[in-house]
Amino acid sequence: MADRLVLRITTDGWLVDDIDECADPAKYPCYGVCKDTQGWYGCECPAGYRSHDPRTEPCTQQFALAAQISIGAIGGILVLAFLAFFFVLRKEKQKARDFYRKNGGLTLEKARTIKIYTRDNLKPILKSSNLIGKGGFGEVYKGVVDGATVAVKKPNGRSVLEKEQFPNEVIILSQVSHKNIVRLLGCCLEVDNPMLVYEFISKGSLEDNLYRADNEELLDLDVRLSILEESAQGLAYMHSQIHNKILHGDVKPANILLDENFSPKIADFGISRLLAKGKYHTANVIGDMSYMDPVYLQSGRLTDKSDVYSFGVVILELISRKSATDSENNSLVRSFLECQQKGESMTELFDKEIATTGDLGFLNKLAEIALECLNLDADQRPSMTDVAGRLLTLHRSRNP
Repeated sequence: MADRLVLRITTDGWLVDDIDECADPAKYPCYGVCKDTQGWYGCECPAGYRSHDPRTEPCTQQFALAAQISIGAIGGILVLAFLAFFFVLRKEKQKARDFYRKNGGLTLEKARTIKIYTRDNLKPILKSSNLIGKGGFGEVYKGVVDGATVAVKKPNGRSVLEKEQFPNEVIILSQVSHKNIVRLLGCCLEVDNPMLVYEFISKGSLEDNLYRADNEELLDLDVRLSILEESAQGLAYMHSQIHNKILHGDVKPANILLDENFSPKIADFGISRLLAKGKYHTANVIGDMSYMDPVYLQSGRLTDKSDVYSFGVVILELISRKSATDSENNSLVRSFLECQQKGESMTELFDKEIATTGDLGFLNKLAEIALECLNLDADQRPSMTDVAGRLLTLHRSRNP
């Protein structure tokens, strides 16, 4: 085949002839894509192919057949994995929606006093490193959500929540507003057992502070009295100053939290309202045996006087600095009761850090209030309103 002559005009205006090499592949071979250039020609492999020199050897695919098969197989596996992940994710979202509806989400959406958190909101908090406590109801985690430090209570497997009543009870609990009660901020409904979100109280529990050696000097008699007085006010508020009476069911130092000023805030209030009927009275669901009302144990019926009994044990702990949970057969309560029955002095039972000569009479009055709360005849026990009033009077007499 004759070379094709092409006339070109140079920059100087001269006419020159140029051969189109791509028109004569026999003389100017190219196993790829041929491109005519001024005075010569270019030859490149198409996309996906390669050659050391496409003018002298054919272009071959970049990947061998085995490699192509492997890549295809891997691609197929990735597609299947993505589809499986998408399916699981969709199934989890559907399950979360089902839990949300079953736990009363549609009812709680209408309540302005409670915030509904998503599972993703709380997931970063629910780590073992954030665990700050365990109890009969479940585990407590500390974390930050929406810029606020909170305590998230996650029920354990034994805590059977009353699903039908849950939204209404949570609305009631979220409306509780008292300076000595931990505020319920919201809940997460996208799980089988809803999680509760509370405000976080900085100094931990009364139990921790009472028995921690480096805090001894902080819990002097005046501080302990203030804690008892304000805690009693909080319980009295729940028992008689709101429309729907709320029973605590597990009053103990571990459930009395202290803020930065050592002001008490009662935690875990109203848990008995959230537990399934027929379950809440069993010892392994709520309530510490060391603080539990014997009448409640026998009858299975929780009353406001059950909380009064438990508070009586708390008073004894604060004036003796002996833990009720560490004593065998409730020896802390028994020791005080025996002294009362025998008419003996209780001085040896008081915490020596606060049992100064001038305060012994004051401590005896506190012990008398506690023993009235521990009366085995529940009807003879004072109300929490009465206890709060008497503690206030005692406090004022000490600091006129």
